[in-house]
Amino acid sequence: MKKTAWLSRKLPDKKVECLACHHRCKIAEGKTGICGVRANEGGELKLLVFGRAASANVDPIEKKPLFHFLPGTQIFSFGTVGCNFRCSFCQNFEISQFSKSHSRAEIEKFGVNLPPEKIVEICVREKISAIAYTYNEPAVFFEYAFATAKLAHEKGIRNVFVTSGFESREALEKIHPLLDAVNVDLKSFRDDFYIKICGGRLQPVLENIRWLHANKIWLEVTTLVIPRGNDSENELREIAEFIAGIDPEIPWHISRYFPCFQMRNPPTPIATLEKAAEIGKQAGLKNIYVGNISHSNFENTICPKCGEVVIRRSGYFTENFLAGDRCKNCGGEIAGVFEKV
Repeated sequence: MKKTAWLSRKLPDKKVECLACHHRCKIAEGKTGICGVRANEGGELKLLVFGRAASANVDPIEKKPLFHFLPGTQIFSFGTVGCNFRCSFCQNFEISQFSKSHSRAEIEKFGVNLPPEKIVEICVREKISAIAYTYNEPAVFFEYAFATAKLAHEKGIRNVFVTSGFESREALEKIHPLLDAVNVDLKSFRDDFYIKICGGRLQPVLENIRWLHANKIWLEVTTLVIPRGNDSENELREIAEFIAGIDPEIPWHISRYFPCFQMRNPPTPIATLEKAAEIGKQAGLKNIYVGNISHSNFENTICPKCGEVVIRRSGYFTENFLAGDRCKNCGGEIAGVFEKV
């Protein structure tokens, strides 16, 4: 379904500037932005995928991954086609890159009809306490996400962005009152990696991570560790120190890479992931997790005060030993959001 992409401004000669992300595409009539789903039609920006979900599922919230936000609950997850990045290792490339190689008619028809009202209705009926805007980049379907988040917020349902962190400041300020939690992919600490591998830039992502934390949206950060890509000890240390410099309580999810899409680098050695976790600990991070591996010793949440396990995880099975947001053993406070509305 096409709908006006109101996060935009008109320019002379029927051009429009998209304000959804830091690319700030200036789009000529008849063209689309980098994402392929925000199109200039007659001097007005249209979102081609409003109400069209390319993927929709009910997931454990830990799958996002979010470990300190409503642990053990289910979250309704959906996304569309299109992305403002072109990561050569993308695990969802079938939908994220679809819009860059298909016609507008194919883009508008892809997926299922799932308007905001239907999503919220499902969540209310099934007693699902949160919605994740995920699978592709929520910035590119911003108006669809915003309309859904507004209805959800009115019903007491939480809203979560799973994002590359490349939103414009206009987008973040608009969604801020409705947004409860974010997981940001911090893909590297090198601008050339972002430019060559992802089609983006590093600095806006760092600025947005700082902004999200400063504006009290619950924040977790994920880094996919890629051999011969972003796995040097120096770079991992810079990432860990950056996160710790904002707040050592921010959870850092260190994720194992497997070959996918256009990238054929070998899978990440377990030893590299364990080293990254040690680097995070040395940097002062209190909540470090290692994902995409079986039988991880880094899935449990540990009380930083007494060392007891306060949330035990095995795959997506969760045992919560907290008393509210406190360790039952010593009463130490655990950072996060642990109570449903």
